[in-house]
Amino acid sequence: MSNIEHLKTRRIIRLEGDDRRSFLQGLITQDIDQLTRENAIASALLTPQGKILADFFVAEIDDAFLIDCHHEISEALMKRLSMYKLRAKVTLSLDDTLCVFASAGPIESAASTFKDPRDESLGWRAIAEPDLDSASEAEYHARRITLGVPEFGYDYDADDKFLTDVNADHLNIVHYKKGCFIGQEVTSRMKRKGEVRKRTLVAQFVQDAPAKGTPVTAGTSTLGDVLSSSNGRALAFIRAERWEKAMAENTSIEAEGTPLQLRFPDYLKQD
Repeated sequence: MSNIEHLKTRRIIRLEGDDRRSFLQGLITQDIDQLTRENAIASALLTPQGKILADFFVAEIDDAFLIDCHHEISEALMKRLSMYKLRAKVTLSLDDTLCVFASAGPIESAASTFKDPRDESLGWRAIAEPDLDSASEAEYHARRITLGVPEFGYDYDADDKFLTDVNADHLNIVHYKKGCFIGQEVTSRMKRKGEVRKRTLVAQFVQDAPAKGTPVTAGTSTLGDVLSSSNGRALAFIRAERWEKAMAENTSIEAEGTPLQLRFPDYLKQD
């Protein structure tokens, strides 16, 4: 793991104001009470139907929250959050003076530095000015794909997936006992039912993985599709019951004629 990797596809939204904590608590999936200056949170904003609009991190500094999100959703996310302001004493703005980095350890000079709350094997993140010596983000994505950690903008888009589809219920992104948040009713009902039909798994290929969107098949059955990839390994969105049937029947699993092996990420319990 390189010491510091610049995550150039990330952007910072600055949230300020006396009501910033209570404002976010009623909207996002994670419990804002877990947020401290030392420990950021991973969270998501959902549609009322429970689909993910964006995933992001929230870090705390002296007078603001810093929301670390994918740049493609940054403006839409800020506008969506602004819709819910009503009379809350908060202001939202894009802060392009700060960048996001992944690192092997804390970056003491950063505005905020914290362990990745999704999986400790991902290392640390930092929000800092852009003058750090750093490598590209390729190693970071190789690491998260190996660990089986999906991300917005690479593996799914807005209004595309439920939390369980991308394993967010096992990645410290949702708090089922925190109280109300947008999409809570659907999310809680899916949790109570306990039946998860689709998951994001790790796919290992004998050669380079095919392009994102390539169908994963077993005979005539389509199990799902390939997501982001790195070095012969990819994430794959898979229908669990079809995969289980393929394994029971000892049917070869392929993507564009290339054999692959599927596995659950280590953090994911088999449902």
